[in-house]
Amino acid sequence: MKDVPGGALQEALRLTRQKDLAEATRVLLRSLSGERVTTPEQPTPPAPDDGAEPSRHKLPLGETIARLRSGAFPNFGLSPEAFATLGKRPRVHVPDGASYLSRTFACQAGARPYKVYAPSKRCSGKAPLVVMLHGCTQNADDFAVGAGMNRLAEERGFVVAYPEQPFTANQLGCWNWFNPADQQRDAGEPGIIAGLTRFLIDEMNLDDARVFVAGLSAGGAMADVMSVAYPDLYAGAGVHSGLPHGSATDQSSAFVAMSGKHMSRGTAHARKRTRTIIFHGDRDSKVHPANAERILTEARAALSATHEEKTQSGTANGRRYDRRIVCDGRGVAQLEYWAVEGLGHAWSGGSLEGSHTDQRGPDASREMMRFFLGDP
Repeated sequence: MKDVPGGALQEALRLTRQKDLAEATRVLLRSLSGERVTTPEQPTPPAPDDGAEPSRHKLPLGETIARLRSGAFPNFGLSPEAFATLGKRPRVHVPDGASYLSRTFACQAGARPYKVYAPSKRCSGKAPLVVMLHGCTQNADDFAVGAGMNRLAEERGFVVAYPEQPFTANQLGCWNWFNPADQQRDAGEPGIIAGLTRFLIDEMNLDDARVFVAGLSAGGAMADVMSVAYPDLYAGAGVHSGLPHGSATDQSSAFVAMSGKHMSRGTAHARKRTRTIIFHGDRDSKVHPANAERILTEARAALSATHEEKTQSGTANGRRYDRRIVCDGRGVAQLEYWAVEGLGHAWSGGSLEGSHTDQRGPDASREMMRFFLGDP
C-alpha cells in the first residue's frame, strides 16, 4: 500500500476538524488509489478545544489511516468503491402537489434527521405509513430514489418516512442493529424510530392500524428489531438482505452473523412479532442468505401450530425466484420469503439512480406493499 501524500493528509485533517469523517475517509481512499487530492486555498480555522470526550463512534485520523492500510476498517463487507457514495444525495423527484420535507425528530431516546414524503393524493380515509430504514453508506435521499417507494406512494396514497443515521452515530451510516442497547424497546435507536413513527401518526392523522417498517441490510436488520420490539405498533415488516434480531452483540459478532455462522446459536424463540416479508439474494456475499432462513424460522415459530405453508417459483425481470408463503389458520399470509436467484447485496427491482440496487428481479417495494396492504 502506497503512502498517503501530505496534501491528502492536510485535507483529511481539515475535514476531521469539521467533524466530516465520511468525506475525510473518501479523501484518504482516493489518495491511496493514486488520485491526486488538492486542498482549498483558504486557511483552516483551528478546531475548538472544549475538553469533550470524542464520540465512541469516531476514530482519530491516524487510526483511520492505519485501518485503511491494513484492511481492518470496520466496513461491514463493503468495498472501497462503496465509500465513494458516502454522503452523496441524488435528486428526489417531487410531483406537483406532493411534498418531501427535511426534518429532525428528538425524544428521550435521542434524535435523528429524517425525510417524509406525502403524495399529491391521499387514499380515501386515513393514509397508511411506511417507515424506510436505509443501509450502510446510504442516506434518506439515496434510499428513496433507489427503492422507488415514493412512486408507489403516489399510486396508492400512503406516506413514507425515511429516518436517517448520521455518521456521528456510525462511521458508515449503518443502523447499530448489533448493539444490545439498540435492540430493545423504548431505548436507543428503536426508541427513536418508534417515537418518530408515533409522532407522524398523530401529526398527519395517519391510520395507526396500517403502519409498516422496512429496510435494507443494516436497515433490514433494524426492521427485524422493530418487528420484535414493537409488534403492537407495526402491522408489517419488510427485511431485505438483513439479519435476525439479536444475532450479534458487538461489531465482532456482527461480522460472524453476516457470514451466516451464527446459525448454531440454538432453537428459535417463539415470541410475538409482526407479519414479515423477507427478500434475499442467493448471491449475497455481504450478508449470507442463511440469515433470511433464520428470520423465517424464528417468525414461523411464533405462529400457531395450525399454519399452512406453500412454495411458488417464477421469473420476474429476468431473475428466477422461490417464494415461500406461510398462512395462519384463517388463510392470511403471515410470512413471505423471496429467495432471488443471482441477486447480490442489493434491493431487488430497484433503480440504478440509487446505490445498492439491482434493476432485475421482482420489485421488492411493490411486493412489500402488496403484502402489507393485504392484496391478493
